[in-house]
Amino acid sequence: MASFDPFRRSRFFSSRCSCGRHASQEAHDLSIGGDSEERLYASAVEASVLQAVIPNAMERRAFLKTVGASTALAAISQFLPLGKATEAFAQGTGALEKKDLKIGFIPITCATPIIMAHPMGFYSTYGLNVEVIKTAGWAVIRDKTLNKEYDAAHMLAPMPLAISMGVGSTATPYTMPAVENLNGQAITLAMKHKDKRDPKDWKGFKFAVPFDYSMHNYLLRYYLAEAGLDPDTDVQIRAVPPPEMVANLRADNIDGFLGPDPFNQRAVYDGVGFIHILSKQIWDGHPCCAFAASQEFVTSMPNTFHAVTKAIIDATGYAQKPGNRKAIAEAIAPANYLNQPPVVLEQILTGTYADGLGEIKKDPNRIAFDPFPYNAFAIWILTQMKRWGQVKGDIDYAGIAKKVYLETNALNLLKELGYPAPSTSKTIVVMGKPFDPAKPEDYVASFAIKRS
Repeated sequence: MASFDPFRRSRFFSSRCSCGRHASQEAHDLSIGGDSEERLYASAVEASVLQAVIPNAMERRAFLKTVGASTALAAISQFLPLGKATEAFAQGTGALEKKDLKIGFIPITCATPIIMAHPMGFYSTYGLNVEVIKTAGWAVIRDKTLNKEYDAAHMLAPMPLAISMGVGSTATPYTMPAVENLNGQAITLAMKHKDKRDPKDWKGFKFAVPFDYSMHNYLLRYYLAEAGLDPDTDVQIRAVPPPEMVANLRADNIDGFLGPDPFNQRAVYDGVGFIHILSKQIWDGHPCCAFAASQEFVTSMPNTFHAVTKAIIDATGYAQKPGNRKAIAEAIAPANYLNQPPVVLEQILTGTYADGLGEIKKDPNRIAFDPFPYNAFAIWILTQMKRWGQVKGDIDYAGIAKKVYLETNALNLLKELGYPAPSTSKTIVVMGKPFDPAKPEDYVASFAIKRS
C-alpha cells in the first residue's frame, strides 16, 4: 500500500506551495536536498533573498526554471552569505516577528510549563506578551490552532503526529518542539470498585480517556490488553474532556478513567474515586503532553518561535526541580489557570499523596518535566495508532518522527540555556516489554490483541 506522507498538501497551504511543506513556491523550488528540519529553514531564507533580488514573482519563477535552483543559489551566494543567514534564521536571533501571542491550554497539570510561564514571567523574559487561554477540550484546541485563533498550543503528544498525517483532521504539517511532561496520569476507579483491583475483573466497565489520539488511550488499551481484555469489545472507552471526568465518575456514568492530573487527585479529594495505579507503573518516563506549533509558524516567524520555545523549555527546567514545586502549585492554582485547591496540586507536584484507600504514598516522579522530544517517543505512538487501526497501510515511522518531533531544535535550545544535552537514543520499556524503535512493524505484529 502507499506510504503516508505526513506533509501532503492541505487546504490550509493551498496558496503557499504545491506540496504544502514550504512557506512559498520559491521555498519549494529551492528545497533541493530534501525536507529535513534544517533544510526547511534554509529554503525559507533562500526564498526571501531571491524575492528581494527579483521582486516580480513571474520573473523569479522564470529565472528558476531557466537556470535551476543550484545555479540560482550559487549566483546569489557570491554576494550574500546564505549559510550565516540560514543559521541566524534557524536560531531565531533576529527581532521578534510577533510579540503578542495566544496559546491555548487544557487546565491540567501536564500543561504546567506553558501555564506557569505566564504568572512566573518566563514569557516576558524573552520579550513576549503571551495570553494563555483555558480551553474546553482537545478537539477545540486542535481546531482553534488549525484556524489560527491560537498561535500555538498545549497538545497531547500524539496530536501533532495525527494532525500531520491527516488522522482525525485535515492534514496540516505540525511540529512538536518540546515535551511538556512525563508520567502525570493515573487509572482512577469509582469507590464501588475498591475490591476489583485485578483488570481481568473489569469486563463490561465503562472508561473515559481525554481524546482518541492520546497517551491515555494508548496506555489504557495496552494495560487492558495485557490483562487479556479487548479494549474494543470487552469494555467501553469514550473520550471525555478532563474537567468533566470527576463529575462523570460521581454520576456513575463511568467506572473509571485513565486521565491526567489534577483530576485523579481531585477524585480522591472529593471522595468519589481512588487511584488504582499511576501511569508510570505502565511505562515509567512516558511522554504525556507537548507544546505544539504548525510548521507554518516555525518557518514564517522563526525568531518568535525560537523565543517562545526557549521560554517554555526554560520553564520546564525550573519545574523539574523539586524545591520549586510548591511555588508552582500556588502560581497555577487560580481560576484562570487550573482552578484547583493548592493542596490538590501540591500532592501531585511533590509526589506525596493520598491514594483514596487510606494510604499516603510517596513518588517524586509521579509527574516529571523533561522537554526533549525523542523521536523514539513518536515512533512508539505511531505503533499504537497502527495497532488499534487509527492508521492503516505502510508508515514511514522514522521519517514522520523526525519531521514532527524536533530533536535538533531542542538540542540547540538546551545548549543555549545551559542545560545538559541528552543522547537522542532512548530506552523504552512498557510493562516489562522492551521497544526497539528501529523495528516498529515487528513490535506491532508481536501483540496478540490488535486491530491492524
